[in-house]
Amino acid sequence: MKDKWNIALLQFDLAFGQPEQNRAKVKELVQQLKSSDKQPDVILLPELWDTAYDLTRLDDIADEHGEQAKAVLREAALSLNSYVVGGSIAERIDGQVYNTTYVFDRQGELAGRYSKAHLFRLMDEEKYLAAGDQPGLYTLDGQPTGSVICYDIRFPEWIRTYALHGVKLLFVCAQWPHPRLNHWRQLLIARAIENQMYVVACNRVGDGGSSTFCGHSMVINPWGEIVAEGMQQEEIVTAEIDFALVDEVRSRIPIFTDRRPSLYRME
Repeated sequence: MKDKWNIALLQFDLAFGQPEQNRAKVKELVQQLKSSDKQPDVILLPELWDTAYDLTRLDDIADEHGEQAKAVLREAALSLNSYVVGGSIAERIDGQVYNTTYVFDRQGELAGRYSKAHLFRLMDEEKYLAAGDQPGLYTLDGQPTGSVICYDIRFPEWIRTYALHGVKLLFVCAQWPHPRLNHWRQLLIARAIENQMYVVACNRVGDGGSSTFCGHSMVINPWGEIVAEGMQQEEIVTAEIDFALVDEVRSRIPIFTDRRPSLYRME
């Protein structure tokens, strides 16, 4: 089990409705990481990095069973010898399209998947996407981790479910727009504090459709302290985390021991 990880968040602009162009961009960023001094243990991509929010054309551009995205992510894992939490892509299965995360291990093997559970009505997601119904829980390097997607962070009971399953690090991929940057930052910090876990969140930048996306990808520790934060520009945000801090925080303020679930059911 490895306690300390180097994290890399690939915060970049997306070509609206151009999967081939976006896959090429991911490959370019992976090459940048490969030539860097500090190699990552895990990389995280933004939400719907293949299609962006071109929802009305998903029938034409969604990735059948995610095979093309999987190939790019598998190649990245093998090239960097790192875990890859592949943001999310538009995955078509049996005629339905899901907003799905794939996770690959250092050997390029699929280590897990998660489909977005809460669909964002303000962007008409429920008209074009099917909702997932399972949590995204993974064990990477012996560490319990999990992932959610964008709007999911507004549902603290969903994130608490992850914490109750032992998750110490939560990955969040997003396309979070202006004017709600303040919500993005405060929600992520709150989820870290109340669950005493690392929150590692990758947002996109640039314009897409009628929205401007605000970046500010973040790494937040279990005290709610910001370890690293991007700006509103293309960049690779990096940080080192230490899982021992999760155990320390949870032992000092034992919220999971002090929970009283019988009081929380108001029937």
